[in-house]
Amino acid sequence: MLRKSRVRSVVSGTAQRPRLSVFRSASHIYAQLIDDSKGTTLAAADSRELKGKAAGKTNSSGEVGKLIAGKAKEKGISNVVFDRGGYRYMGRVKALADGAREGGLQF
Repeated sequence: MLRKSRVRSVVSGTAQRPRLSVFRSASHIYAQLIDDSKGTTLAAADSRELKGKAAGKTNSSGEVGKLIAGKAKEKGISNVVFDRGGYRYMGRVKALADGAREGGLQF
């Protein structure tokens, strides 16, 4: 909790450059594009939407990254601020970030 609040004190999203927030549970991974100035979620994606398309947690994390990038492109968003949510930048979090970059997001 302390690490998450330390990251969030620096990272903030706007309408032009929203915050890409990552939440990692034991079995799934979730990503949201958040406009902190209004306090609204612009787009969201998670591994439950894939329905078995990617095998393994790391592979599905990369697919979620591509999925959130596609939803961002539909809304005209290309630049984001990455919020790792206090998680270490490795494994599933890194796979999601790489998938979002492959999908066209810049951060």
